[in-house]
Amino acid sequence: MGRTREPIASLALYHLFKWLVVSPVLHAYFRGRIYGADQVPAEGPLIVVANHASDFDPPILSNCVRRPVSYMAKEELFKVPVLSQAIRLYGAYPVKRGSADRSAIRAALQQLEQGWAVGVFLQGTRTPDGRISAPKLGAALIAAKAQVPLLPVSLWGTHRILAKGRRLPRPVPLTIRIGSVIAPPLTTDREHLQAVTQQCTEAIHQLHNLGR
Repeated sequence: MGRTREPIASLALYHLFKWLVVSPVLHAYFRGRIYGADQVPAEGPLIVVANHASDFDPPILSNCVRRPVSYMAKEELFKVPVLSQAIRLYGAYPVKRGSADRSAIRAALQQLEQGWAVGVFLQGTRTPDGRISAPKLGAALIAAKAQVPLLPVSLWGTHRILAKGRRLPRPVPLTIRIGSVIAPPLTTDREHLQAVTQQCTEAIHQLHNLGR
């Protein structure tokens, strides 16, 4: 049987970074608003699915769901001394170039076994307006294999943080809305994966349409 919570050291690092860095910046600089945090399961494996428009999205998302969220990271980062240990402790897992889909799925399943919430941006890459136009099936596939729920989250306003040509983030207002958990696909059949992926996408867009 897998764990129900992340390792204690990871929880400690998460709360330290959250309260000293991310939360003060989110609320004081970005005037962040968070809705629906009470809908996040406090423990147990979970897949957090969201839209993606900024490099700021991962720490903001982790901050707002009130628990660490594990993300994939380039394998090269895990060859850097000290950085490797730090990002592993914070929940990152390595993905090899050229085999991202297979290695990411295996690694995500291992993280879920350890009680982590695993973060997946549905489109896989950033979009210019924060909308999801071409969702991938990876999150639904992982959910089906592990039989864990998915949690839709909308990140509104993050696409405006860094304007073209700027190096410093702008103090734009941000709103994060968290929806209700969605049951995993019953099987890994493509039809089921597409149906649940579409359900997640629509849930995120409904939250996103609420705006500020």
